[in-house]
Amino acid sequence: MSSRLDKKTKTKKKTWVKVLIGAFLLLFIAVGAYAFTVYNSLTNAVETMHAPIDREKSEKRVEEVELEKAQPFSVLLLGVDEREGDRGRSDSIIVLTVNTNTNSVKMLSIPRDTRTEIVGRGTQDKINHAFAFGGVEMSIATVENFLDIPIDYYVQINMEGFKDIVDAVGGVTVDNDLDFSYEGTSFPKGQLTLNGEKALKYSRMRYEDPRGDFGRQLRQRQVIKAIIDEGASLSTLTNFGNIFQALGTNVKTDLTFDEMVTIQSKYRSAANEMEQLTIAGQGGKIDGVYYLNVPTEEKDRLQGILKQHLEIN
Repeated sequence: MSSRLDKKTKTKKKTWVKVLIGAFLLLFIAVGAYAFTVYNSLTNAVETMHAPIDREKSEKRVEEVELEKAQPFSVLLLGVDEREGDRGRSDSIIVLTVNTNTNSVKMLSIPRDTRTEIVGRGTQDKINHAFAFGGVEMSIATVENFLDIPIDYYVQINMEGFKDIVDAVGGVTVDNDLDFSYEGTSFPKGQLTLNGEKALKYSRMRYEDPRGDFGRQLRQRQVIKAIIDEGASLSTLTNFGNIFQALGTNVKTDLTFDEMVTIQSKYRSAANEMEQLTIAGQGGKIDGVYYLNVPTEEKDRLQGILKQHLEIN
């Protein structure tokens, strides 16, 4: 009698083992299918984002950067206010230099009103007008000339579609240090949770801010960091399709998928230390137009910092 019970018990155990193994295999297949779907969505988004530009090799760099060797490189981030029937202007201009030898990133925000030579036109104008005159190519050439460093890659974000990215990650939370209203929306001091439309307004306001463009740049960096934090959280995993679609629609870059993967693997530790650089200048009007005039000594200082970080002469 006991032997029969033992056999029944063993049979039940085997059955449960089979069920557990089957469930595990189903879970494994489901996770694999999910990962495959995520990978496909990501690669499709990156292909949509990829927008190589026609420009000659920079005179500021003797040899091309080899990302596989983790050499220092630079990126120009352009937040472009594109509207219907208008190419737009680059309202946010940020230069990043990345160095794995020092495991650091330097981030310089260039105020949109900075007066400089617009390369390709031979005129002195606001630096953000370079995009309106000649797109990404003229923006890169103008920033290279202003900072005397090579720009290796670019990333362009459509600020009008910025709200789609914010909504795709489920909104963002920021700490607001200035009580203000903009386009019918109030933004009190303190922690705020913003949807896409409000985040776009929060990022655009500058005239009510005593810091002017510097205050707006601060808020833009807050929102961008919040997007990254939300995008990296587990709660967004089920919404990856909308996130990748929003990125593919509103972001353009000359980085390829393989280059992005290489940067993620080779340069990841550099993001642990990020230094924000600021430009000192004097604001004033010329022929009734407001400009930020940057002294030669200030440009020399910034150029020296960035060149040293890029390990170029």
